[in-house]
Order: sequence, then structure tokens, then C-alpha cells
Amino acid sequence: MAKQFTIQDFFNRFPTDEACLEHLMLVRYGTEGDCPKCSRHTKFHRIRKEPAWECQWCGHHIHPMAGTPFARTRTPLQKWFYAMYLFTTTRNGVSAKELERQLGVTYKTAWRIGHEIRKYMGWVDGDAMLGGQKIVEVDKVFIGGRDEQGQDDKYIVLGMVERGGDIITRVIPNRSRNTVTPHITEWVKQGTRVATDQAGSFVLLSSRGYRHGVVNHAAKEYVRGPVHTNTIESFWAALKRGVEGTYIWVSDKHLSSYLAEFEFRFNLRKQPHLMFDLLVQAFPKP
Repeated sequence: MAKQFTIQDFFNRFPTDEACLEHLMLVRYGTEGDCPKCSRHTKFHRIRKEPAWECQWCGHHIHPMAGTPFARTRTPLQKWFYAMYLFTTTRNGVSAKELERQLGVTYKTAWRIGHEIRKYMGWVDGDAMLGGQKIVEVDKVFIGGRDEQGQDDKYIVLGMVERGGDIITRVIPNRSRNTVTPHITEWVKQGTRVATDQAGSFVLLSSRGYRHGVVNHAAKEYVRGPVHTNTIESFWAALKRGVEGTYIWVSDKHLSSYLAEFEFRFNLRKQPHLMFDLLVQAFPKP
């Protein structure tokens, strides 16, 4: 089993902003390579008075923070790295208030840091087709409740999870079969064995080329041989703990980014020690 990435490990590895900057340069550009301006193979040399490196031949500057949220903020780089560490080592998410306390920044800054990290979690995780040889469980869940004015503000989330593999979630406007079925056909390979509950949203699956198995939750049937939805129910439980416990309330505008955060951790659950490094390496070159 891989060694856990502890908070002591984090500060030993990234004791200063300079250590964070050097690591960012290393994972994005390396210490040598072809210069993007003169195209010659070069060793990049650190520029003393600015957060950049230069080509040994033409002096072209490489800014490792360019193209990342770090380039547009005065928040120290180590604080960004520490926030990413928190997001990749928690189970239930990190609220803006918690980031505000731990990082010593304003609430507005903390909220933006969290939003940017969730966005990149989704970008790193991506989506790939599910199923084929393995069973895919499909289910829906309501997220939310009533707001301060007493209005019902529940949102519907569709989830598709391959047993032993990845999960994909989507916010959907309603539970109709004509809304649900296209998402399944887009992300689950035809011929896959699909397990659902008895909801009418899934009645078209057999006619769409899936081997559809159903458990009747209304009759307290939760397992029928290999057919069950226990895996995705477990994911819903973790998601609700995060949304209702850590974040308290999530708007429909940002719900997808929160879902991406929980997908990222679920899909890397067997390799948690890789979460932080994958996230730091995610930023595309400008």
C-alpha cells in the first residue's frame, strides 16, 4: 500500500513559495527542453528577481504560473498548494470558511480558491465510457432542500458508476425517461449489464441494447443476484455528507463543479496518494 501523504510530508516537500514555484516549473516545463521561441534545446535558468526561468540561448522567459489561477492572484503559492492538499486528503470537502481559517485569507479569496480547485479537479478527472464487461449501476438522487424563503430548491442528479471503476454524474432538469436515457446511451457502452431500481426513468434501457436488471426498492428488495445499486448509493451518501454537512447549501449554478470534486476523489479512491500530484500537473500550458 502506498504511503499516505501526511501534512508533515506536505510541509517538508513545500516549505516555501519558492519550493512550490520550482515544483510547478518542473512538472509543467522541466529543467530543460526545446525553447518555445527559438526552438533550440536549452536548459532553463532561474531569473532571480521574478517568478520565471529563461532560455540559455535567446533569453525567452518561461512563467510556470502563467495559465493557472496562481497568475491572477496575490495569494502566496504555498497557500494554493496547501488548499489543494486539503481538497485531496479530505472525504467530505473543504468549505470556504475552513479555507478562510486555515489559509488566513478573506472569505471571498477562500471561495475563489475552492472554486478554481474544483474546476481543475473536474478537468483532471475527465469522463470515459463505462461498462462493457462490468456491471454499471444507474440511479438518481435529489440534492438540496428548502431555502430560507421555504421554496423547494432540490436538484436532480443522475449517476452512472461502473463497479470497481469510475463514476459519471450529471445534473438533469427532470426524471423523465426521455431526459435520462440519452445520458446513459452517451456514457454507457451498448450491451452492458445495467442495474437500476424500478423507476420509470429506466424502462427504455432494454430497447436501447442494454441487459437491464431491476431491484424493487418499493418492495424492500435491494439485491437480486448481481443486480443491485449499492455502489452508487454509497457514493450518494458521501456526496450528501459533503453537500449538506460541509457546504450546507449549493446553488444550481455551481452544483456541477461540486459533483466534479466528489467524482475526482471517488475515481482515484484506490490511488489517493496520487491525487495531489495529478492536480498540480493538471494546468495546461498557455
